[in-house]
Formats: sequence, structure tokens, C-alpha cells
Amino acid sequence: MRIIKSIQNRIYELRGERVMLDFDLAALYEVGTKVLNQAVKRNIKRFPKDFMFRLMPDEWEYMRSQIVTTSEVQSTMRSQFVTASQSKRNINITPYAFTEQGVAMLSGILNSDKAIAMNIAIMRAFVEIRRVLIQENNLREQLKQIKERIGEHDVQLNQIYDAMENLLDEKASQRKWEERERIGFKGN
Repeated sequence: MRIIKSIQNRIYELRGERVMLDFDLAALYEVGTKVLNQAVKRNIKRFPKDFMFRLMPDEWEYMRSQIVTTSEVQSTMRSQFVTASQSKRNINITPYAFTEQGVAMLSGILNSDKAIAMNIAIMRAFVEIRRVLIQENNLREQLKQIKERIGEHDVQLNQIYDAMENLLDEKASQRKWEERERIGFKGN
């Protein structure tokens, strides 16, 4: 479970896709980023644009700020990882982002036992994220329905209160002053 959490911390939302960056994947597979990218380039036909894409410089700047921000909040180990991976990276070259399908395709080109085991864990992390998002959507829908019901109930309760006030006002105005029951102390 701990490894899945670690992987989930390395999955980012970019261009409407959940992606993992090349240096994060290389660290998980315990290979160099350059080695990972060379293997991808040797098998580039397996990686169409919807499986893998290079970040634009402005996207990379945004991602770097997100990575640093999340690393400060998360564990020290994650922070050290980010610092180490960023210091080794050529800042003039933006990283590759791999979608879930791209990560799955990596399993075909990286055949070490570590890569295979890590790929299984990564796929489980993506599945877990999807499951959590589905649950969140269900909860949002239920909350929306509850709000609508409460809104309807408020309207109905207000109508009941108004009707009761009108009835009380009508009854009170129909009774004459002399007919009303006296309150207070009564003498003998």
C-alpha cells in the first residue's frame, strides 16, 4: 500500500490526463532517465501522442512549481527525491509525460523483474485513483440530491408556516375582545 501511495504522489494532472513524468518513472524502475528515454526512442512506434508527449516549457515550469510545493508538504523522502531528480536534469530539456497507456506500454520495452513489478504497482495506483474519483463523483451526486430535497422541504415548510400564521391571524381577528379568555389573576 505504501508503494501505491508513493506512486500516486507521482501522478499529475496535465492536459486533462493523468500522467507520470519520465524521471519519476525512471526512479521507480531504478534506471536512469536517459536510459528510459533511449529505450522509448528505440521503440517510438509504441508511443503515439496520446500515450506520451513532451511537456511545453510553460507546462514544465508549472509542473516544477507543483512538484516543489507538494514535496514541501509531503514526506522528507519525497522532498529529497524531487531535489535529487531536479538537480540531475538538464533544465533546457522538458521531460516526457506518459499517460496510463504509455506507462503500460513501457512494460513491453523494460523487461527487468523490477520494471515488471513496478509496472504492476503503477497500474494498480492508476486503478485506485480511478476508483476514488468514481466514489467522489457518486458522493457529489448524492450531496446534490440531498441539497435539492432540503431545498424542496424548506419551500414546503415555509408554505406550512405561512398557512399556520394566516389561520392564527384569521381566528384571532374573528374573536371579539370580550369573548377572549382573560389571563392573569382572577379575583373571587
